[in-house]
Amino acid sequence: MKQEERIDLGPVYLRPITLEDTDRIIRWRNSDRVRKNFIDQRPFTRQGHLNWLETRVATGEVVQFILCETKEDRPVGSVYIRDIDRKNRKGEYGIFIGEADAAGKGYGTLAAKGAIDYAGGELKLHKLFLRVFADNAAAVRSYEKAGFHREALLQDEIRNEDGSWRDLILMAVLFPE
Repeated sequence: MKQEERIDLGPVYLRPITLEDTDRIIRWRNSDRVRKNFIDQRPFTRQGHLNWLETRVATGEVVQFILCETKEDRPVGSVYIRDIDRKNRKGEYGIFIGEADAAGKGYGTLAAKGAIDYAGGELKLHKLFLRVFADNAAAVRSYEKAGFHREALLQDEIRNEDGSWRDLILMAVLFPE
């Protein structure tokens, strides 16, 4: 399946991100609920997003999708594989559920499974990894259900604006050769 195509996952599907998604992405990323789980918690800007699309997505360094509810055809979040390293055949997975009423419905697990299939099938990666805050228990459970395995705990890895520290968990999926 090419990035231009829709990836059906039952109650949700993934479609390629477009320029028309810009306002939605900015609103989602700047919500406190989403931003608190990002490693980079600075405010997200239109210029930053447009630069991301131009220098990362358009170049193939990032593959990004919009997660949509199938029944309502409503965008609810975003999924991406970033920093795609073709030589070492690896990339970093990321997701956020932007619409609060879509959280906790299992969409994240379905999206992660779809991204795993895409990474191993279309991108031919050897490894798909992610970083998640250790205190984000719901996300860790979702990633484990999707097939990611814990590789490492990085203690006091990220410093918050208030000076406190947060641990990160590294998780990954390996694709057999």
